[in-house]
Amino acid sequence: MQNERKFYINGAWVDPRGGTDLDVINPSTEDVCATISLGGEADTNAAVAAAKAAFDGWSQTSKDERLALMEKILEVYMRRSDEMGETISREMGAPADMSKTAQSGSGSGHIKAFLRALKHFEFERDLRENTPNDRIIYEPIGVCGLITPWNWPMNQIALKVMPALATGCTMVLKPSELSPLSGILFADIIHEAGVPAGVFNMINGDGPGVGTQLSGHPDVDMISFTGSTRAGIAISKNAADTLKRVSLELGGKGANIVFADAGEKAVKQGAARCFNNTGQSCNAPTRMLVERSRYDEAVQQAKEQADATVVDLASKEGRHIGPLVSQMQFDKVQNLIDKGIKEGARLVAGGLGRPEGLNRGYFVRPTVFADCNNDMTVMREEIFGPVLSMMPFDSEEEAIRIANDTDYGLTNYVQTTDGEKANRVARRLRSGMVDMNGQARSSGSPFGGYKQSGNGREGGEWGMEEFLEVKAIGGWFADAP
Repeated sequence: MQNERKFYINGAWVDPRGGTDLDVINPSTEDVCATISLGGEADTNAAVAAAKAAFDGWSQTSKDERLALMEKILEVYMRRSDEMGETISREMGAPADMSKTAQSGSGSGHIKAFLRALKHFEFERDLRENTPNDRIIYEPIGVCGLITPWNWPMNQIALKVMPALATGCTMVLKPSELSPLSGILFADIIHEAGVPAGVFNMINGDGPGVGTQLSGHPDVDMISFTGSTRAGIAISKNAADTLKRVSLELGGKGANIVFADAGEKAVKQGAARCFNNTGQSCNAPTRMLVERSRYDEAVQQAKEQADATVVDLASKEGRHIGPLVSQMQFDKVQNLIDKGIKEGARLVAGGLGRPEGLNRGYFVRPTVFADCNNDMTVMREEIFGPVLSMMPFDSEEEAIRIANDTDYGLTNYVQTTDGEKANRVARRLRSGMVDMNGQARSSGSPFGGYKQSGNGREGGEWGMEEFLEVKAIGGWFADAP
């Protein structure tokens, strides 16, 4: 990759104005795999200025023009999809096969979904059928700062860049400094597709630097951020002085409610989903609540799933999980496993230290705690590692109460063959999303949460509306063009 130290500003790869070097670490080997530049305030200002200058022209393009450009982006992306998968695997540790399918595939999937959403989106509408002189117009909000995480880098870049483009906004993307190489590659795809200069800009940096500069910048009209709740709070406070819109997709601590009548594979599938991406997913079902009559069996099944989960190098092919992303994340997960043991949770699988045979890299053991209570740290904090915490319940009411007793509200899960009960429980769970019986939500479904899981929605028409202002006009000439 030729542009590791450069930024993409105003349609060209440029040298940093105030950059400092940062090594990108391959988490499987702990070796340096690239060196990037972290931008300074001059770089941020240049990127924002380019986006601001491009806004007047881009905001006036037609829907058909934007659709054609997004189709071209998809074409280039698909041609370079395997390259994207290899890049993500190297920078953040997703296993090679999973990275080429799920990680890279999430980007193309979201591009396709936003193409569908844009085709059907009406930017100008009547207020009502009987109000011909009232007009509702959806207009792009302006210059957008897009700050994306390391755990699903292309998933989140596509969920922010594509709706911004679709709605006529211009933007500055700051990928995570832990997984920046996929963002650089995506900028190269954008350039190859012919996105006009200044519409899309990308600079690397960390949260205290470029992230803070973007969220407080007077010429940035909106911040879309995905990451930790702690960082989301800091961004909201910093953005308050300029009254910009802030859309947040933050942490989660999903409850997976397994009723006694759940399908035979419900527990093992739930544990596998918890361990997927090495547990580094905000919507992972990390709290498993099991009806007491099935609880002992479920604990054994979760243990079997953990013991059967292979951990290995990200570069290897196969159905295994890779390392955590960084030394900091490794230390955090180890500390929380240790806290679970000390607070009295029963360790039934995994535990402290690396898996056998892996003495280098940020690898952790798939871990299961049983007999937890909802006051334990492993039930309260987002661990962001392959750690499952289990506890029993005796009634539907108790399960709902335990599930909702959390600061988070991103995704909850329900496992039961009783359709009436499933729907009833789903309505009462305080979360932005509920998945039932392993049935994933369809492409274009809104993604986002309640409470400390954030305040925005990504995906489909809801994701586009995040980037739009609503204008109401009275006295509209209905017969005029």
